[in-house]
Amino acid sequence: MASTAAPDTPSEPAGTTLRATVSDSLSDVPAHAWNRLAGDENPFLRHEFLVALERHGCVGEDSGWYPRHLLVYAKDRLVGAAPMYIKVHSFGEFGSDWAWADAYQRAGLAYYPKLVSAIPFTPATGKRLLCAPGADSAAIKATIIEAALEVARSSGVSSLQWLFASEDDDRMLQARGHAARIGCQYHWHNHGYRDFQDYLEHLRSKRRKQVRRERREANASDVEIQVLSGSEASEADWHAYHGLYSATYDRKWGYPSLTPEFFCDVGASMPESAMLVLARRGQACIAGAHLYRGRDVLYGRNWGCREYLPSLHFEMCYYRGIEYCIDKGLAVFEAGAQGEHKIWRGFLPQVTHSANWFRDDRFRDAIGDFLRREGAQIKEHMDVMGEHLPFRNVPDERHG
Repeated sequence: MASTAAPDTPSEPAGTTLRATVSDSLSDVPAHAWNRLAGDENPFLRHEFLVALERHGCVGEDSGWYPRHLLVYAKDRLVGAAPMYIKVHSFGEFGSDWAWADAYQRAGLAYYPKLVSAIPFTPATGKRLLCAPGADSAAIKATIIEAALEVARSSGVSSLQWLFASEDDDRMLQARGHAARIGCQYHWHNHGYRDFQDYLEHLRSKRRKQVRRERREANASDVEIQVLSGSEASEADWHAYHGLYSATYDRKWGYPSLTPEFFCDVGASMPESAMLVLARRGQACIAGAHLYRGRDVLYGRNWGCREYLPSLHFEMCYYRGIEYCIDKGLAVFEAGAQGEHKIWRGFLPQVTHSANWFRDDRFRDAIGDFLRREGAQIKEHMDVMGEHLPFRNVPDERHG
């Protein structure tokens, strides 16, 4: 793979050559070297999380996610990286490109395989162009992007997609010929609330009463709700949660991609990040929510239940998370993809970013036009939703 000469940096001598390689297993990369690039802001970028996906068959094998992680070295020192996968379907991405695949098929072209930089099964914004602290980030990111394009061209994939990228990475990808795509999620922001009651006082009366009613309903049942850190959750807890998670996918005709061994692994290897909210009736777990804690952000992930109880989903997936953020001083709660209903409970519309490169010029132009029109519609939708916020005074983060 082509090398690029990097200018003088605080951490590397002048004239150091950057060398890009591809690895089909992150287990071949030392955890400390990868985590030095990933940092501690986003738990999904951590070596422990990504390796657990590989180790327990959530990616690789016959999953349709085939690791092709990009690694950039200065001499023998890892200074840059990007989590990447060859994909033979679009499941687990939350990117909504099925119509593009259909268009390719109707044109007699193959949309799959494609190359994506993403965190499998995780629609959470984060860095995709990882750089060592103190290094020349511009040179390293440019090397990552060019290396990814070279992989895309040489492997014959239809496209290269960077999903849920940070704003900084998205800007650099656009500057290097990638088409921008925006989406909308709903995030809760902590404005220094003293406690949950203080937060409620900032809501309009109608919404405040609604939240109080839902919390009463959820806590009036005969179940006990616990919020457990990874160090507090036992293997039995994780196995019980996996049963709930799987049952929910079964009812929705989906596929539970994460295994019980994966949950136990991240619970043990990332005890400061992995979290469970479990509802028990006696010794039986009847509902559960899975979350992760970053440095300043709480991320809601999966939900599962065996029976319906009024407002239990809202309590476990939203209100306990808000309460946790207030108690721990976390700035943001990202409760996952979709869900306009979240806005009534204090989650504000936020833009998400993805960047796309297409091999075929005709589709590059057609999809680029589609993305411009789609982006205008999403912004209009966010403006409309922004008129229905539940707060007495509109917070500054209204549109992210």
